[in-house]
Amino acid sequence: MLRRMDESSSRVVLRTTRRRAQADEWALVLAAEGIDALVAGSSEGFVVAVPADASERAERALASFAHENVRPPRPPEPPAIDLLAGRHAFAVSIALLLCFAATGPEGGAFAERGDAAAQAIRDGALWRSVTALTLHADAAHVLGNAIAGALFLGAVFRAFGCGVGGALALASGALGNLTNALLRAPEHATIGASTAVFGALGIAAGHSLVQRRASLRGRPLWLPIGAALALLAFLGTTGERVDLWAHAFGLLAGIALGCAAACVPVAWLASRGVQSGAGVATLAALAGAWWAALRS
Repeated sequence: MLRRMDESSSRVVLRTTRRRAQADEWALVLAAEGIDALVAGSSEGFVVAVPADASERAERALASFAHENVRPPRPPEPPAIDLLAGRHAFAVSIALLLCFAATGPEGGAFAERGDAAAQAIRDGALWRSVTALTLHADAAHVLGNAIAGALFLGAVFRAFGCGVGGALALASGALGNLTNALLRAPEHATIGASTAVFGALGIAAGHSLVQRRASLRGRPLWLPIGAALALLAFLGTTGERVDLWAHAFGLLAGIALGCAAACVPVAWLASRGVQSGAGVATLAALAGAWWAALRS
């Protein structure tokens, strides 16, 4: 409702907002229409005032601007494929702890046969890219990965299901270790599920990126990738023995796989046959990799 700023003023208040940016935007719209708008502070926030004789024209200009810039309604979030995603992610974390209890800390026989040794992988021991994901240096190492894995895998399982999501996480971790081995010094070696954990983060970011593009919500598309990179910088670079490159390669592999998988119809991903098949394939890949490692 229009009101005068004071008794001696020839201006009337056209709009009031608590956001200075909003007031400046309105003033810019009015300036484009040749209307002298004034932005001033008040007890209610910020007001936009215009000359009284231009108030009707200013009101029409802002009404037209608001009509032309109405954002489309936000589409609903896609339904979760795995309704028990949190429980399944927790189960994976427990499995990591059990693997550590069985294989022991760094320096044992299992680590010698299963770590992601760059030279061995280059020589053809590709299974080490997988087995290294189940090995950890000590209890603190595996506990950190179990906690982070539960958080990131929960998002992946909700989007892609436990079977497909597990397969994607394992694939991103293995690809990250493989790339790391091919690009690092021959004597380099790494262990830990963190490459797959950051792969899961990348999968979630890739899925979010595709969903944003499909929904046309008007929000920046780079936000999911930016958030993933920020988490990589915050979580993936601390510690004396942290393998930043393995984390980064796992993240990049996850983003690529997440984008690709997000383009697959949800109805197909959600089918019991696809989820079961992917889950069996994931367990078979882990078992096969360790079978090859123990025979080598």
